[in-house]
Amino acid sequence: MLAHLAYVSKRTKACTDQEIDKILATAMQNNPTLDVTGVLLYTEDKFFQYVEGNYQTLTALYDKIKLDPRHQQVGLISMGPIKAKSFPQWHMGRKHLASYQLEMLTNQGSQVDVKTLLNNQDEKVGQKLQHLLATFFV
Repeated sequence: MLAHLAYVSKRTKACTDQEIDKILATAMQNNPTLDVTGVLLYTEDKFFQYVEGNYQTLTALYDKIKLDPRHQQVGLISMGPIKAKSFPQWHMGRKHLASYQLEMLTNQGSQVDVKTLLNNQDEKVGQKLQHLLATFFV
C-alpha cells in the first residue's frame, strides 16, 4: 500500500550540518532502492520530514529514525494511505528553514487539525500534508 509518513523531532546539538549532509547522502543512496521519496525540512534545532513509499518500508524507516542519536523527542504526526506521491522524483528533497518558518508550518498544521491527523488514517490527511509541504517548495 502506498503511504505517507510525517514526523517531527528535536535536532540534537551533536547533529551538525555535516551530520545532516550524511543523513541526506544516506537517503540518496538507499531511497531509490526502497522506492521512498520525500522532503526534509530542518532548522537549527528541529526536523520535520515527510516521506512516501510502501507502508511497511516507512514503518521500518520510522523505527530507525526513533533510534537515531541525531534525533530526540521523535513524534509521529501522520501515517496513512495516499493515492499518489507528491514528490516522486525526490529521493530526498531538503530545505533549511529559520525556526519561525517551521513554527508557521506547525501552526498551519494545527489549522488543518493536528488531532485529526494523529487519529485519522484517511487519504485526505495525506493530501492535506502534501499540499502544505508543496507551499515550501514552490
